[in-house]
Amino acid sequence: MRFPGISASVLDVVGQTPLVALDRLSAGLRARVLGKYEAANPGLSVKDRPALQIIEDAERTGVIKPGDTVIERTSGNMGTGLAIACALKGYKLVIVMSAGNSLERQKAIKALGAKIVLVPQVNGRPGQVTGDDLKAVERVTNELTVKLKAFRADQFKNRSSVKAHYTGTGPEIWKQTGGKVDVYVGVVGSSGSFTGIVRYLKKKNPNLRAVVVEPTAASILSGKRKTPGRHKLQGVGYMEIPQLYDPGLVDEFISIGDAEAMRTARKLARTEGMLVGYTAGANVAAALRVAKRAKRPMNIVTILCDSGMKYLSTGLFD
Repeated sequence: MRFPGISASVLDVVGQTPLVALDRLSAGLRARVLGKYEAANPGLSVKDRPALQIIEDAERTGVIKPGDTVIERTSGNMGTGLAIACALKGYKLVIVMSAGNSLERQKAIKALGAKIVLVPQVNGRPGQVTGDDLKAVERVTNELTVKLKAFRADQFKNRSSVKAHYTGTGPEIWKQTGGKVDVYVGVVGSSGSFTGIVRYLKKKNPNLRAVVVEPTAASILSGKRKTPGRHKLQGVGYMEIPQLYDPGLVDEFISIGDAEAMRTARKLARTEGMLVGYTAGANVAAALRVAKRAKRPMNIVTILCDSGMKYLSTGLFD
C-alpha cells in the first residue's frame, strides 16, 4: 500500500536539495551568497544526481540489465552515488580509486556493497591526488572494464552527467531564487555540474556570469598552470581539460589555495552550522570574493558539493 509523502525508495529523494543563504558569512556585503546544499542527497554529495541519471539512461537504452557489472573511476562521491543506485537496481559495481582519497569515502562505498580497487599513488600524498595518480587509476579502470565486460559509467565523458544538472539542479536553482540569480560560482571536476547548471541558467538569463573555481596549484583551465601541483581539493584540478567542459560558458576564473578553502570550510561549520568538504570551502571562498566586489545587490549561487563527514580523517577540521 502506498501513502502520500512516503518515498518508494531512497532513489526518490535524490535532488530537490535546499538553497541556503550564507548571510552570516556575507554579512555587510551588498551581494548575497547562496549555497546549494548537496549533502542533503542520500550519498551526501552532488554526484548522486549524475550517478542515478547515468544508470537510468543506460537502462532506457538497453545498455545494461539487472545482474550486469558497472565500473567507474572516481575520487569517491560518484562511487557512492553509483553504489546506492546499483544496490537498489541489482547491478554489481566495481569502483577504481586512488589510495590518496579519503578513508571515509572508501568505507562508505564498501558499506553499500560495491567492490573497491585501490590504485597506489604515483607521486602524491594521502589526501592529495595528482594528475599522474589519476592516469594510473584510468589505466586500471580500462583494463578491468575489458576483463569484466563491464558497463563503464564514465562520468568524464557521459553526457548524462550534464543532463542530470541541466534538467535537475539548474531548474531547482532558478525556481528557488525566483529567477533572480546573477552569478554562478563553481569548480570543474568532470564538468557535468558546471556545464549543466550554467547552460540552463544562461538559457533563462543570458546576462548571468559564470565563474570557474580552480585550485591554485592546478589552474589549467585558466591557463595559469602548465604543470601539475599538489592540492587538497578532491574531485577537481587533475590537470586535464574534461570533455564535458564548455569554455564558451565561462566569464571568469578564480583560483583558491588549500589554506583559504580549509579556512572557509571551517567558517561554514562554525558560523553557518554547515559541515562541508574542501571543495565546497573553495566554492564559497570564491563566491565571497565576488560578493565583496559587488557594487549592487545580487544573488551569487554556489554548490556545497558534499558533507564534511567524508573528511574527518583528513585534518580538515583539526
